[in-house]
Amino acid sequence: MDVAFCAPSVFIHASRATTLRATITTTKVLRQSTFSAFQPSRIASSAFTPPSLHINPSTTSVNSKTVISMKDHLMDLPLPDNTIQAEYVFIDGYNRLRSKARTLNKIPSKPEDLPLWNFDGSSTNQAPGNDSEVILKPRAIFKDPFRGGNNILVMCDNYTPAGEPLPSNSRYACAKVMEQAMHLEPWFGIEQEYFLTNLKTGRPLGFPEMGLPEPQAMYYCGVGADVVFGREIVEKHYRACIYAGIKISGINGEVAPGQWEFQVGPAVGMEGGDQIWMGRYLLERIAEIHGCGVDYSPKPVKGDWNGSGAHTNFSTKPMREEGGYKNAIIPAIEKLATKHKLHIMAYGAGNEERLTGKHETASIEKFSYGAADRGASCRIGHDTVKEGKGYFEDRRPAANMDPYVVTGLLVSTCCDIPME
Repeated sequence: MDVAFCAPSVFIHASRATTLRATITTTKVLRQSTFSAFQPSRIASSAFTPPSLHINPSTTSVNSKTVISMKDHLMDLPLPDNTIQAEYVFIDGYNRLRSKARTLNKIPSKPEDLPLWNFDGSSTNQAPGNDSEVILKPRAIFKDPFRGGNNILVMCDNYTPAGEPLPSNSRYACAKVMEQAMHLEPWFGIEQEYFLTNLKTGRPLGFPEMGLPEPQAMYYCGVGADVVFGREIVEKHYRACIYAGIKISGINGEVAPGQWEFQVGPAVGMEGGDQIWMGRYLLERIAEIHGCGVDYSPKPVKGDWNGSGAHTNFSTKPMREEGGYKNAIIPAIEKLATKHKLHIMAYGAGNEERLTGKHETASIEKFSYGAADRGASCRIGHDTVKEGKGYFEDRRPAANMDPYVVTGLLVSTCCDIPME
């Protein structure tokens, strides 16, 4: 089928594109042309001739959103051979994502093929104004679901011009630990919870401007417009992650209105951190298109509402082998118990509001573990106990945690590898 990507979410059928008038003089004609020209199919950019659209402002009143949607054919314009757009994604000094794009004349096969770049660190809380240059080093490549084609997203970390990692570069220390643990094959499955928010009210989707919605009961894995809010964003994000190459294993509606979760894994070593960060980037970009906010804070809504976590499932090769439950999993969890406070300090700001011992959490003050216990610090699945091998779940990390810090610290503590 002769198709090509057209972003965002508008598609023009080639066989009908020519029905657009060169001059549109009435709103009625514009509406008719719009419905005849826009169809849910995709066309090859090489075969597409953009329609010529001219509007006489003196004779026509036009909905600006309609005109903008008609100009989306610009995203279908072909690029020269071997020319791509690369979006460099990085973490700023506020632990938030930023990005900038550049043109490349070669399609890379690995991060090392990509050039270093830089940005103004004085605008991101990462450098002073009199010495503001911060260097971006490409670390992982993903397909770009927004631009399509051979265009890419690049996960980067940050360095000084002298090559020293910035204090905010948590990836650097994590990579050192993962390198020493390669023979143990650490696997991660991270459950990223979040709220979609109304930017006008500052409240989660599904919450009225005043007062509260119905209590928690029907929202978890819910179906229906009375209990589900933001599904279109969630579904687009799911598909975009698969397209990009993120190991997204599923999604579900969570316990509160407007609360959702996506899971990444099994991810090996550095994939855990890289893919959660890129998954967040895609989510925030898609929410941006829809005019929505994304809130990762541990307790966005005070009171009798669930908070948001990032439960992290973890295993090593010895844990997955015969006898792994007794010989590797239990010893690892007991090591975590001895460093409970260290992990809590690293598991996300504001986590004390979430880890109260209520709403499927353990108390922040005390470490605990148990089989299938969602009120424990660490949960061990019944299958793992029954089979005598598998993995365990650390339920303490908050949704706003840094996945490089959490995955690196888990490997460091459980595998006795010092973290720099």
